[in-house]
Amino acid sequence: MFYIIGLGLSDEKDITLRGLEAIKSSTRVYLEAYTSILMINQRRLEDFYQKQLILADRDMVETQSDEILKDADKEDVSLLVVGDPFGATTHTDIILRARALNIPTRVVHNASIMNAVGACGLQLYNFGQTVSLVFFTDTWKPDSFYDRIKENVKLGMHTLVLLDIKVKEQSEENLARGRKIYEPPRYMSIHTAVSQLLETEASRNEGILSSTDTLAIALSRVGGGSENERIVAGTLQELRDHPSAAFGEPLHSLVIVGKRLHHLEVDYAETYAIKRDSWRDVASRVYGCALD
Repeated sequence: MFYIIGLGLSDEKDITLRGLEAIKSSTRVYLEAYTSILMINQRRLEDFYQKQLILADRDMVETQSDEILKDADKEDVSLLVVGDPFGATTHTDIILRARALNIPTRVVHNASIMNAVGACGLQLYNFGQTVSLVFFTDTWKPDSFYDRIKENVKLGMHTLVLLDIKVKEQSEENLARGRKIYEPPRYMSIHTAVSQLLETEASRNEGILSSTDTLAIALSRVGGGSENERIVAGTLQELRDHPSAAFGEPLHSLVIVGKRLHHLEVDYAETYAIKRDSWRDVASRVYGCALD
């Protein structure tokens, strides 16, 4: 059996009992380590699960999946992923590869940012399409995410923006020269995300994202009741001007608040507002939310 097991969002104790049983029965256990990160190191996982973990980087998961799936039709093999297994298309792909090889598969679900985002007080029913925001470079500034946000804005829906991470990435020079030298890990900050959003708005000039009239909520390390969890709400400009330390450690996510904003959402998220008066003013004046 090939198991793909969600680890949740916080630490080693977020594993489900079903997931832990599958790990203990497996002859090999891989830890996928590039679509997201846990808040703890690998050793703590190994001590808790009482299993040695094989680190699976991008190359192994995407181009060497046969190594992971080897003999999984005869014995139990597990692939551990942060969050929920279906939080990244990479994991869907490896399940399809296993099925093509007639290997029985089983998915063990867990919490992911897709549902833990509700911690900010916005109702999950009011979210539209989720988008990913990648690091801009001097020569590459993809803006397809803007069209998805625009579609959500027109429907009044909230948008969850997943911020880029760079793990085991090569510079253009090292890639061109075939040198296996990797850059230090990078995790997109809220400041970078907001700056790129507003830069794209200035380029597209379609009035979708306003620095002063668009509400947003920044999230860091949500899930599992972590003491490192941070939630900060405000306009895009307020988030851009806020001290970077206030957003906490990565990973970060950002929510663009939609116009179908309910007064209970305003009241709940107000707890996290940089400026409560500003938060309520924009919610009432721009979003048309009826507040007491």
